[in-house]
Amino acid sequence: MDKYWSDKGRLNITLRLIYLFPFLDNAPKDGFVECNELEAWIMQQATDRMNYRTQKDLALHDKDGDEAISFQEYIPQFSIQDLGVSSTARNEMGHGEAGWWKEQFKNADIDLNGILNFYEFRDFLHPEDSNNEQIHKWLLTEKLKPIDYDHDEKLSFLEFKNGIYDIYKNYVEFENGGANVPYPEDVFVELDVNEDKLLRVEELKPIFHYLSPGELSYAKYYAIYLIQEADDNEDGKLTLDEMIWHENIFTTQFMRMEYLTDDDDLHEEL
Repeated sequence: MDKYWSDKGRLNITLRLIYLFPFLDNAPKDGFVECNELEAWIMQQATDRMNYRTQKDLALHDKDGDEAISFQEYIPQFSIQDLGVSSTARNEMGHGEAGWWKEQFKNADIDLNGILNFYEFRDFLHPEDSNNEQIHKWLLTEKLKPIDYDHDEKLSFLEFKNGIYDIYKNYVEFENGGANVPYPEDVFVELDVNEDKLLRVEELKPIFHYLSPGELSYAKYYAIYLIQEADDNEDGKLTLDEMIWHENIFTTQFMRMEYLTDDDDLHEEL
């Protein structure tokens, strides 16, 4: 790793890019880095960071050494009495309150054994990047609450248009370069599977990654951004020369990995 740093402690991005390029250029190996290749690499780095942070938090909070996390181990400020069913229980569902945390923990506990293993704990810490359907439903429910003005747990067209459509539109515009963005009426009709002119939480699942994007979702958008910024000849892919010429925009991605060393049991791709 020292070879990538100057005597003044500055990261030599050019050397890193020269080393990294063959790893990126692999599907196919044709001398160019395409968006899907860059996205795959950025997603792998995001996954590594999530695993790293999860393992560190697990080691920090696993008081009994069973390689799993109980609710009390992770959030000890809430007692058993706080989470009970008595009149003194603190089961409020406001953001950050006892019931709110308890619901998150319950959603992540797939096997319902009262503790979270590594993968369940990772879902708990990074819910937007989880594949857990219960967590998705919970996130969508939370997203729906502030825009569900009549509190019927459904979205009318106006509630959808004023509260969600712009979020969806911004991401789709970025994906498509501003072209072919569906009108709100068309999106609503497509999502309204039962045709009752209302959208339930379950019907919002197809656009979950737009409404609650996590690090893995952002990997796609960041790859698109890097291609757009460095693609001088606008052919939709990058040469090594183009990447070196615009090396400053790659600095952030490389620096984020500097905190993950070989001692952390993560593969080092740079």
